[in-house]
Amino acid sequence: MKKARAISLISGGLDSILATWLILQQNIDVIGITFSTPFFNLERAKRAYEFLNIPLHIVDITEEYMDILKNPRFGYGKNMNPCIDCHAFMVKKAKELLKEFNAEFIITGEVLGERPMSQNKQSLKLVEKYSGTEDILLRPLSAKLLPPTKPEREGLVDREKLLDIKGRSRKVQLELAKKIGLKEIPTPAGGCLLTEPNFSRRLKDLLEHNKNINRRDLELLKIGRHFRLDNNTKVIVGRNKEENEELMYLATEEDTILKAEEPSPIVIVPNKIVENEKELQEIGKITAYYSDHKEEPRVKVKVKLGNREKEIEVVPYNKENFPYKPI
Repeated sequence: MKKARAISLISGGLDSILATWLILQQNIDVIGITFSTPFFNLERAKRAYEFLNIPLHIVDITEEYMDILKNPRFGYGKNMNPCIDCHAFMVKKAKELLKEFNAEFIITGEVLGERPMSQNKQSLKLVEKYSGTEDILLRPLSAKLLPPTKPEREGLVDREKLLDIKGRSRKVQLELAKKIGLKEIPTPAGGCLLTEPNFSRRLKDLLEHNKNINRRDLELLKIGRHFRLDNNTKVIVGRNKEENEELMYLATEEDTILKAEEPSPIVIVPNKIVENEKELQEIGKITAYYSDHKEEPRVKVKVKLGNREKEIEVVPYNKENFPYKPI
């Protein structure tokens, strides 16, 4: 008989690791798929693949995902996380890959009731409906609490070896993790930046002020201090050497880049060449404020405007008169 094969959506979280492990124990081939966007932590997923000893398949979905993020059918969670739409989209993408990998069904690490908004019975059914996977989406950790799927009914999967986990407690998962020798337990948080308040606030600001957003714009959200000066101007200030290097790596000829005398942060105005001298002075004052020269009466600041360079002199802000709050 042909050996059964499944696609598993692996985020790197504990639940997806355990769900995949349970299916591997039934002598079923598992193809792991990890979807990539700037919002997800790929390092966690890579460690999961190493533990499970299965091939790593990363699929970048950033461009398509942005359409969902801007207008989720089922709304957002507590922050900018469109969890139901996200799950449905990823499962749908996995379904499109079934033929390519010669697989019969899809597995996820979803647990009934673990997340009130996105993992209640109604939400799980919505994911199945909008992904078109009503009978081929298996959730091994809660399978005994849900209707049998096609792979269970046809004997590809032994339902009795699946679990009946329900709710937010991770006691059963932690016991199973210990049993199978998983030494590094992934934390419940940290897998998706869209659930984090600070990142979500920056993302919301970006969506409100920019029509055409690319991957670089999203990567910049992770770095430095962000200040909104007006509808067309955002300033990003590096906080340390590593962030300065990251900002320079991501900078393009369409940005304005400022730097005071050393030691100084790198300051970027993304997607804008600042020609107005008054505006440039204002950004220069911010640059000087975060340098080691803010106590000096005047500070020289080097400015790169695309392929042109110049130097300006500014009076730095101080703690008492700094007018901006970070995004």
